[in-house]
Amino acid sequence: MNLHSSDFELFGLATQYSQDRDVIDARWKELQRQAHPDRFAAQGAAAQRLAMQWSVRINEAYARLKDPLRRAAYLCELNAAPVNAERNTAMSQAFLVQQMQWREALEAAQDAETLNELSLQVASERRDMLQKCEQLLDREQAYQEAAQRVRALMFIERFGRDVEARLDQLQAPERGQ
Repeated sequence: MNLHSSDFELFGLATQYSQDRDVIDARWKELQRQAHPDRFAAQGAAAQRLAMQWSVRINEAYARLKDPLRRAAYLCELNAAPVNAERNTAMSQAFLVQQMQWREALEAAQDAETLNELSLQVASERRDMLQKCEQLLDREQAYQEAAQRVRALMFIERFGRDVEARLDQLQAPERGQ
């Protein structure tokens, strides 16, 4: 193992978006078992520190690989198309209009049914965007366009969390009674 290997190399996976989550989970468990600091107790403190570094590196890679959005962003970065979400917020007009409509719908929502419907719309859009990312990354190798989709997905995920928070807020008084 090399600390500077890509996450995909570290986990022995093809460098592509499409991955089997069960394979990622199984490989993470195996790598953690191999690098666990307790296995190196007899070899001294330096070996244990190195094992700890490996453990941290494995966990970082696992966090990126298991999350579809983070995996897509990582693939973009590996292929010279960094997402740069904090500096590049340019979105299409249609996407911005959709975001404004969703925000207005969230503000106007007064009941759980309306919020659940909005949540379903957001989940559907997220699925569609992830499928498009898979196509762009694995089949077309269109990394710049995929990076734009990843930025849009970040907005969608943030909005989805806002919808869930509002739903929790709406349901909190019901649970308190």
